[in-house]
Amino acid sequence: MTTSAAPAPTRELVLGSLRVETPVVLAPMAGITNAAYRRLCREQGAGLYVCEMITSRGLVERDPVTLSMLVFDELEDVRSVQLYGTDPVYVGKAAEILCAEFGVGHIDLNFGCPVPKVTRKGGGGALPWKRRLLGDILEATVAAAAPYDVPVTMKTRKGIDDDHLTYLDAGRIAQESGCAAIALHGRTVSQAYSGQADWDAIGELAASVDIPVLGNGDIWEAEDAVRMVEQTGAAGVVVGRGCLGRPWLFRDLAAAFAGEEVRALPTLGEVAAMMRRHAELLCFHMGEERGCKEFRKHVTWYLKGFAAGGEMRRSLGLVDSLASLDRLLADLDPAEPFPVDTLGTPRGRQGSPRRVVLPQGWLDDTDGTGCAIAEDMHSGG
Repeated sequence: MTTSAAPAPTRELVLGSLRVETPVVLAPMAGITNAAYRRLCREQGAGLYVCEMITSRGLVERDPVTLSMLVFDELEDVRSVQLYGTDPVYVGKAAEILCAEFGVGHIDLNFGCPVPKVTRKGGGGALPWKRRLLGDILEATVAAAAPYDVPVTMKTRKGIDDDHLTYLDAGRIAQESGCAAIALHGRTVSQAYSGQADWDAIGELAASVDIPVLGNGDIWEAEDAVRMVEQTGAAGVVVGRGCLGRPWLFRDLAAAFAGEEVRALPTLGEVAAMMRRHAELLCFHMGEERGCKEFRKHVTWYLKGFAAGGEMRRSLGLVDSLASLDRLLADLDPAEPFPVDTLGTPRGRQGSPRRVVLPQGWLDDTDGTGCAIAEDMHSGG
Protein backbone atom coordinates (compact mmCIF):
# COMPACT_ATOMS: atom_id res chain seq x y z
CA MET A 1 0.00 0.00 0.00
CA THR A 2 1.25 3.50 -0.75
CA THR A 3 0.33 7.02 0.22
CA SER A 4 1.27 10.34 -1.30
CA ALA A 5 3.72 12.82 0.16
CA ALA A 6 4.00 16.46 -0.85
CA PRO A 7 6.85 17.11 -3.28
CA ALA A 8 9.88 18.90 -1.84
CA PRO A 9 13.13 20.11 -3.35
CA THR A 10 16.20 17.95 -3.07
CA ARG A 11 18.55 19.42 -0.48
CA GLU A 12 21.62 18.46 1.51
CA LEU A 13 22.74 19.36 5.01
CA VAL A 14 26.12 21.10 5.30
CA LEU A 15 27.89 20.90 8.67
CA GLY A 16 31.28 22.52 8.19
CA SER A 17 33.28 20.16 5.99
CA LEU A 18 30.64 17.43 6.36
CA ARG A 19 27.95 17.14 3.71
CA VAL A 20 24.92 14.97 4.44
CA GLU A 21 22.92 13.90 1.39
CA THR A 22 19.56 14.07 3.13
CA PRO A 23 18.99 16.72 5.87
CA VAL A 24 17.97 14.15 8.46
CA VAL A 25 19.74 13.26 11.72
CA LEU A 26 18.93 10.26 13.91
CA ALA A 27 18.75 11.57 17.47
CA PRO A 28 20.94 9.74 19.98
CA MET A 29 18.73 7.64 22.27
CA ALA A 30 20.06 5.72 25.26
CA GLY A 31 19.84 1.97 24.75
CA ILE A 32 18.52 2.45 21.20
CA THR A 33 21.00 4.04 18.80
CA ASN A 34 23.76 1.47 19.09
CA ALA A 35 25.79 0.34 16.09
CA ALA A 36 23.14 -2.19 15.04
CA TYR A 37 20.26 0.27 15.00
CA ARG A 38 22.32 2.95 13.29
CA ARG A 39 23.17 0.52 10.50
CA LEU A 40 19.55 -0.60 10.20
CA CYS A 41 18.40 3.00 9.78
CA ARG A 42 21.28 3.79 7.42
CA GLU A 43 20.25 0.89 5.20
CA GLN A 44 16.90 2.62 4.72
CA GLY A 45 18.06 6.09 3.70
CA ALA A 46 20.87 8.62 3.62
CA GLY A 47 21.34 10.78 6.68
CA LEU A 48 23.50 11.24 9.78
CA TYR A 49 23.16 8.64 12.52
CA VAL A 50 24.34 9.56 16.03
CA CYS A 51 25.69 7.14 18.63
CA GLU A 52 24.23 6.92 22.11
CA MET A 53 25.31 9.72 24.45
CA ILE A 54 28.84 9.31 25.85
CA THR A 55 30.02 11.08 29.01
CA SER A 56 33.23 13.06 28.68
CA ARG A 57 34.63 11.98 32.01
CA GLY A 58 33.91 8.33 31.28
CA LEU A 59 35.82 8.57 28.03
CA VAL A 60 38.78 10.54 29.43
CA GLU A 61 39.15 8.14 32.37
CA ARG A 62 38.67 5.09 30.12
CA ASP A 63 35.58 3.76 31.84
CA PRO A 64 34.98 0.25 30.41
CA VAL A 65 31.23 0.77 29.97
CA THR A 66 31.80 4.00 28.08
CA LEU A 67 34.44 2.47 25.85
CA SER A 68 32.17 -0.51 25.12
CA MET A 69 29.56 1.88 23.70
CA LEU A 70 31.99 3.35 21.18
CA VAL A 71 31.40 0.56 18.68
CA PHE A 72 30.89 1.41 15.03
CA ASP A 73 29.58 -0.69 12.19
CA GLU A 74 31.96 -1.50 9.37
CA LEU A 75 29.75 0.39 6.90
CA GLU A 76 29.42 3.49 9.09
CA ASP A 77 31.14 6.00 6.83
CA VAL A 78 30.64 8.99 9.17
CA ARG A 79 31.11 8.21 12.84
CA SER A 80 28.90 10.58 14.81
CA VAL A 81 28.96 10.76 18.62
CA GLN A 82 27.06 12.84 21.16
CA LEU A 83 29.08 13.99 24.16
CA TYR A 84 27.72 14.97 27.57
CA GLY A 85 29.73 17.03 29.99
CA THR A 86 29.73 20.01 32.34
CA ASP A 87 33.47 20.70 32.54
CA PRO A 88 35.15 22.39 29.55
CA VAL A 89 38.46 20.62 30.22
CA TYR A 90 36.92 17.14 30.27
CA VAL A 91 34.73 17.80 27.24
CA GLY A 92 37.65 19.20 25.25
CA LYS A 93 39.86 16.23 26.11
CA ALA A 94 37.07 13.81 25.25
CA ALA A 95 36.56 15.49 21.87
CA GLU A 96 40.24 15.12 21.07
CA ILE A 97 40.16 11.42 21.98
CA LEU A 98 37.14 10.85 19.76
CA CYS A 99 38.85 12.51 16.80
CA ALA A 100 42.34 11.09 17.29
CA GLU A 101 41.60 7.56 18.48
CA PHE A 102 38.13 6.68 17.21
CA GLY A 103 38.05 8.41 13.83
CA VAL A 104 34.88 10.31 14.68
CA GLY A 105 33.73 12.68 11.94
CA HIS A 106 31.03 14.62 13.83
CA ILE A 107 30.61 15.58 17.49
CA ASP A 108 27.29 16.70 18.96
CA LEU A 109 27.09 18.18 22.47
CA ASN A 110 24.10 17.37 24.66
CA PHE A 111 22.47 20.41 26.25
CA GLY A 112 18.93 19.10 26.04
CA CYS A 113 18.60 16.03 28.25
CA PRO A 114 15.67 16.46 30.72
CA VAL A 115 16.50 13.48 32.97
CA PRO A 116 16.65 14.52 36.66
CA LYS A 117 19.94 12.72 37.35
CA VAL A 118 21.49 14.94 34.64
CA THR A 119 19.83 18.29 35.41
CA ARG A 120 20.44 18.04 39.16
CA LYS A 121 24.16 18.28 38.33
CA GLY A 122 23.63 21.27 36.06
CA GLY A 123 23.96 19.20 32.91
CA GLY A 124 21.82 18.57 29.86
CA GLY A 125 18.99 21.03 29.38
CA ALA A 126 19.88 22.91 32.58
CA LEU A 127 23.36 23.95 31.47
CA PRO A 128 22.54 26.66 28.88
CA TRP A 129 21.20 28.81 31.73
CA LYS A 130 24.89 29.42 32.54
CA ARG A 131 25.84 31.33 29.42
CA ARG A 132 29.54 31.65 30.19
CA LEU A 133 29.89 27.97 31.01
CA LEU A 134 28.08 27.04 27.80
CA GLY A 135 30.46 29.18 25.78
CA ASP A 136 33.52 27.74 27.52
CA ILE A 137 32.45 24.16 26.76
CA LEU A 138 31.63 24.92 23.14
CA GLU A 139 34.88 26.78 22.56
CA ALA A 140 36.96 24.01 24.15
CA THR A 141 35.28 21.36 22.01
CA VAL A 142 35.53 23.30 18.76
CA ALA A 143 39.23 23.98 19.45
CA ALA A 144 39.91 20.29 20.17
CA ALA A 145 38.13 19.12 17.02
CA ALA A 146 39.47 21.81 14.67
CA PRO A 147 42.85 20.14 13.88
CA TYR A 148 40.91 17.11 12.64
CA ASP A 149 38.43 19.18 10.62
CA VAL A 150 35.57 17.63 12.61
CA PRO A 151 32.40 19.76 12.89
CA VAL A 152 30.89 20.33 16.33
CA THR A 153 27.16 20.84 16.82
CA MET A 154 24.97 21.19 19.88
CA LYS A 155 21.46 20.14 20.77
CA THR A 156 19.33 22.02 23.25
CA ARG A 157 15.77 22.78 24.32
CA LYS A 158 13.81 26.02 24.55
CA GLY A 159 14.88 26.44 28.15
CA ILE A 160 14.38 25.11 31.64
CA ASP A 161 10.73 26.17 31.68
CA ASP A 162 8.62 28.94 30.16
CA ASP A 163 10.01 31.43 32.68
CA HIS A 164 13.65 30.50 32.02
CA LEU A 165 14.14 30.33 28.24
CA THR A 166 17.64 29.94 26.85
CA TYR A 167 17.43 28.94 23.19
CA LEU A 168 18.08 32.31 21.54
CA ASP A 169 21.14 33.00 23.71
CA ALA A 170 22.29 29.41 23.11
CA GLY A 171 22.08 29.95 19.36
CA ARG A 172 24.10 33.14 19.56
CA ILE A 173 26.76 31.50 21.75
CA ALA A 174 26.92 28.45 19.47
CA GLN A 175 27.53 30.67 16.47
CA GLU A 176 30.15 32.78 18.26
CA SER A 177 31.92 29.63 19.48
CA GLY A 178 32.35 28.19 16.00
CA CYS A 179 29.68 25.48 16.10
CA ALA A 180 28.63 24.13 12.71
CA ALA A 181 24.93 23.96 13.67
CA ILE A 182 22.48 23.95 16.54
CA ALA A 183 19.54 21.58 16.97
CA LEU A 184 16.50 22.74 18.92
CA HIS A 185 13.92 20.47 20.50
CA GLY A 186 10.83 22.65 20.66
CA ARG A 187 10.04 21.79 24.27
CA THR A 188 11.35 22.99 27.61
CA VAL A 189 13.08 20.71 30.10
CA SER A 190 10.01 20.84 32.35
CA GLN A 191 7.85 19.54 29.48
CA ALA A 192 10.18 16.57 28.95
CA TYR A 193 8.33 14.72 26.13
CA SER A 194 4.81 15.87 26.97
CA GLY A 195 2.60 18.32 25.15
CA GLN A 196 3.28 19.67 21.70
CA ALA A 197 6.62 20.83 20.32
CA ASP A 198 6.86 24.57 19.62
CA TRP A 199 7.91 24.83 15.98
CA ASP A 200 7.58 28.63 16.12
CA ALA A 201 10.56 28.70 18.48
CA ILE A 202 12.56 26.71 15.92
CA GLY A 203 11.67 29.28 13.27
CA GLU A 204 12.59 32.14 15.59
CA LEU A 205 16.00 30.59 16.25
CA ALA A 206 16.59 29.95 12.55
CA ALA A 207 15.89 33.60 11.83
CA SER A 208 18.28 34.80 14.54
CA VAL A 209 21.50 32.95 13.57
CA ASP A 210 23.56 32.36 10.45
CA ILE A 211 24.53 28.77 11.22
CA PRO A 212 22.17 25.91 10.28
CA VAL A 213 19.34 25.17 12.71
CA LEU A 214 17.95 21.64 12.94
CA GLY A 215 14.40 21.17 14.16
CA ASN A 216 13.38 18.43 16.57
CA GLY A 217 10.05 17.44 18.06
CA ASP A 218 6.81 15.80 16.82
CA ILE A 219 8.19 14.43 13.56
CA TRP A 220 6.12 11.27 13.26
CA GLU A 221 5.94 11.05 9.46
CA ALA A 222 8.06 12.21 6.53
CA GLU A 223 5.46 14.85 5.73
CA ASP A 224 5.99 16.33 9.19
CA ALA A 225 9.69 16.78 8.46
CA VAL A 226 9.09 18.56 5.16
CA ARG A 227 6.43 20.75 6.77
CA MET A 228 8.76 21.67 9.65
CA VAL A 229 11.54 22.72 7.28
CA GLU A 230 9.15 24.75 5.13
CA GLN A 231 7.43 26.34 8.12
CA THR A 232 10.51 27.19 10.19
CA GLY A 233 13.33 27.70 7.72
CA ALA A 234 15.32 24.99 9.46
CA ALA A 235 18.18 23.41 7.49
CA GLY A 236 17.12 19.90 8.47
CA VAL A 237 15.47 17.76 11.11
CA VAL A 238 16.44 15.54 14.02
CA VAL A 239 14.26 12.44 14.42
CA GLY A 240 14.01 10.52 17.68
CA ARG A 241 10.90 8.74 18.95
CA GLY A 242 9.23 8.80 15.53
CA CYS A 243 11.49 6.04 14.22
CA LEU A 244 11.01 3.63 17.13
CA GLY A 245 9.88 0.37 15.59
CA ARG A 246 9.92 2.10 12.19
CA PRO A 247 13.46 2.33 10.80
CA TRP A 248 11.89 2.56 7.33
CA LEU A 249 10.89 6.12 8.28
CA PHE A 250 14.34 7.14 7.02
CA ARG A 251 13.46 5.72 3.60
CA ASP A 252 10.32 7.84 3.62
CA LEU A 253 12.29 10.90 4.73
CA ALA A 254 14.87 10.47 1.96
CA ALA A 255 12.08 10.14 -0.59
CA ALA A 256 10.17 13.15 0.72
CA PHE A 257 13.21 15.43 0.66
CA ALA A 258 13.98 14.22 -2.87
CA GLY A 259 10.50 15.28 -3.95
CA GLU A 260 9.21 11.76 -4.53
CA GLU A 261 5.51 11.22 -3.98
CA VAL A 262 5.30 7.58 -2.93
CA ARG A 263 5.64 6.19 0.57
CA ALA A 264 5.40 2.45 1.26
CA LEU A 265 3.42 1.12 4.20
CA PRO A 266 4.88 -2.29 5.06
CA THR A 267 2.74 -5.34 5.61
CA LEU A 268 3.23 -7.31 8.79
CA GLY A 269 5.40 -9.73 6.83
CA GLU A 270 7.70 -6.88 5.82
CA VAL A 271 7.79 -5.61 9.38
CA ALA A 272 8.71 -9.11 10.55
CA ALA A 273 11.59 -9.14 8.06
CA MET A 274 12.77 -5.80 9.49
CA MET A 275 12.53 -7.19 13.02
CA ARG A 276 14.63 -10.18 11.98
CA ARG A 277 17.24 -7.91 10.38
CA HIS A 278 17.38 -5.76 13.51
CA ALA A 279 17.90 -8.78 15.76
CA GLU A 280 20.51 -10.18 13.40
CA LEU A 281 22.53 -6.96 13.53
CA LEU A 282 22.26 -6.80 17.31
CA CYS A 283 23.55 -10.36 17.59
CA PHE A 284 26.37 -9.59 15.16
CA HIS A 285 27.60 -6.71 17.28
CA MET A 286 26.80 -8.05 20.77
CA GLY A 287 26.61 -11.81 20.55
CA GLU A 288 23.38 -13.78 20.31
CA GLU A 289 22.42 -13.87 23.99
CA ARG A 290 22.83 -10.15 24.65
CA GLY A 291 21.61 -9.19 21.19
CA CYS A 292 18.31 -11.00 21.67
CA LYS A 293 17.84 -9.40 25.09
CA GLU A 294 18.45 -5.97 23.57
CA PHE A 295 15.95 -6.71 20.83
CA ARG A 296 13.10 -7.41 23.25
CA LYS A 297 12.48 -3.74 24.05
CA HIS A 298 11.71 -3.05 20.38
CA VAL A 299 8.90 -5.61 19.99
CA THR A 300 6.08 -3.37 21.24
CA TRP A 301 7.14 -0.53 18.93
CA TYR A 302 7.33 -2.76 15.87
CA LEU A 303 3.93 -4.34 16.51
CA LYS A 304 2.08 -1.16 17.49
CA GLY A 305 -1.39 -1.29 15.97
CA PHE A 306 -1.06 -4.79 14.52
CA ALA A 307 -3.40 -7.58 15.59
CA ALA A 308 -0.68 -9.81 17.07
CA GLY A 309 -2.12 -11.19 20.32
CA GLY A 310 -0.87 -10.81 23.84
CA GLU A 311 0.66 -14.28 23.97
CA MET A 312 2.66 -13.63 20.80
CA ARG A 313 3.87 -10.30 22.16
CA ARG A 314 4.87 -11.86 25.46
CA SER A 315 6.77 -14.63 23.71
CA LEU A 316 8.60 -12.17 21.48
CA GLY A 317 9.42 -10.13 24.58
CA LEU A 318 11.23 -13.16 26.00
CA VAL A 319 13.06 -14.26 22.85
CA ASP A 320 16.51 -15.71 23.59
CA SER A 321 17.82 -16.85 20.21
CA LEU A 322 17.48 -16.08 16.54
CA ALA A 323 16.02 -19.56 16.00
CA SER A 324 13.21 -18.93 18.49
CA LEU A 325 12.63 -15.52 16.94
CA ASP A 326 12.28 -17.12 13.51
CA ARG A 327 9.70 -19.59 14.81
CA LEU A 328 7.60 -16.85 16.35
CA LEU A 329 7.79 -14.50 13.39
CA ALA A 330 6.66 -17.33 11.11
CA ASP A 331 3.33 -17.40 12.99
CA LEU A 332 2.52 -13.77 12.18
CA ASP A 333 0.13 -13.08 9.30
CA PRO A 334 2.46 -11.75 6.58
CA ALA A 335 -0.42 -10.24 4.60
CA GLU A 336 -1.83 -8.11 7.44
CA PRO A 337 -1.81 -4.49 6.25
CA PHE A 338 -0.07 -1.69 8.09
CA PRO A 339 -2.34 -0.09 10.74
CA VAL A 340 -2.84 3.33 9.16
CA ASP A 341 -4.58 4.65 12.27
CA THR A 342 -1.17 4.73 13.99
CA LEU A 343 0.27 7.16 11.44
CA GLY A 344 0.98 10.61 12.81
CA THR A 345 0.63 9.50 16.43
CA PRO A 346 3.27 9.75 19.18
CA ARG A 347 5.59 6.83 19.82
CA GLY A 348 7.72 6.06 22.85
CA ARG A 349 7.64 7.95 26.13
CA GLN A 350 5.46 11.01 26.63
CA GLY A 351 4.82 11.53 30.32
CA SER A 352 3.67 14.83 31.80
CA PRO A 353 5.24 18.16 32.74
CA ARG A 354 7.32 18.14 35.92
CA ARG A 355 9.42 20.32 38.16
CA VAL A 356 13.03 20.46 37.00
CA VAL A 357 15.61 19.31 39.54
CA LEU A 358 18.55 21.75 39.59
CA PRO A 359 21.63 22.38 41.75
CA GLN A 360 21.00 24.72 44.65
CA GLY A 361 21.17 28.34 43.53
CA TRP A 362 21.39 27.42 39.86
CA LEU A 363 18.92 30.08 38.74
CA ASP A 364 20.49 32.89 40.78
CA ASP A 365 22.55 34.13 37.84
CA THR A 366 23.07 33.40 34.16
CA ASP A 367 26.68 34.47 33.78
CA GLY A 368 28.44 32.10 36.16
CA THR A 369 30.39 28.99 35.38
CA GLY A 370 28.18 26.77 37.50
CA CYS A 371 27.95 25.84 41.15
CA ALA A 372 28.53 22.40 42.62
CA ILE A 373 28.50 20.75 39.21
CA ALA A 374 30.27 17.47 38.62
CA GLU A 375 31.09 15.30 35.67
CA ASP A 376 29.25 11.99 35.56
CA MET A 377 31.27 8.87 34.84
CA HIS A 378 28.47 6.87 33.33
CA SER A 379 27.44 7.00 29.68
CA GLY A 380 24.21 6.26 27.91
CA GLY A 381 21.76 8.67 29.52
